[in-house]
Amino acid sequence: MVADPIMPKTTTETVQIQKADLAARGGRAGDWGLSRPSTMPALEPATGAAHLKSRFLDGLAPGQLKVVLAAASQRHFLAKCVVVNQGHPADHLFLMTNGRARFFYNTREGKKVALLWLTPGDIFGGSALLSVPSSYLVSTETLKDSSILVWNRATLRALAARYPRLLENALLIASDYLAWYLADHVALISQTASQRLARVLVCLAETIGNKNSDGFEFDATNEELADAANVTPFTVSRLLGEWQRNRAVAKRRGTILLRSPQKLFLGTHTT
Repeated sequence: MVADPIMPKTTTETVQIQKADLAARGGRAGDWGLSRPSTMPALEPATGAAHLKSRFLDGLAPGQLKVVLAAASQRHFLAKCVVVNQGHPADHLFLMTNGRARFFYNTREGKKVALLWLTPGDIFGGSALLSVPSSYLVSTETLKDSSILVWNRATLRALAARYPRLLENALLIASDYLAWYLADHVALISQTASQRLARVLVCLAETIGNKNSDGFEFDATNEELADAANVTPFTVSRLLGEWQRNRAVAKRRGTILLRSPQKLFLGTHTT
């Protein structure tokens, strides 16, 4: 076996991880649980990710990080590509290295419910870490052209057994997702439409916004905001108009500039 230049000295555990990875890469196409466009390139080794900031990789020593990254493959997805489908086998875990994605859920009635936005460093497909074979709870789609690191389930679980910090990090991330769901559910049953939309704008500004001299600018459509805040696009348009007049936000073509988060909440208790 020719040693990988970024791998440490080969050990029995490392060989087992590599064998599991190679076996999975040669598996059936359906193992991905993906919608796979014909334009999607083949798997390629993970490169340029050594300095990636990700909570999933927190606390790993440099040598451990090299092993984990070397066990991943890198894929590139075009914007508006469904990477993971809810209900499909959770056979892979994904880590964003650039671009943007979003969780969503399709109801039985066919309604698409937008959930969390994902940015570089975020993971999805965490069910692949479970000891019992599971399915993805939600779907994930790219919002921009994206590069994503991928670990198959066998490789991932071998890495987690060797480096327990990976599992601890995944549990912390899962706890954050639960906290987000709790806050979202409480907002749905106890907050007004304007309060929910204001909360969504602040969250997006903090998550995907680009800071400039006037505030935080991010791209989001009225339909996306409506889905996230559980209101109608008409309500979003009306509230954004009110907030533009008090200079809380500025609506530009395809983007929103959040000037003053405090002004979003003026009078929201009655709307």
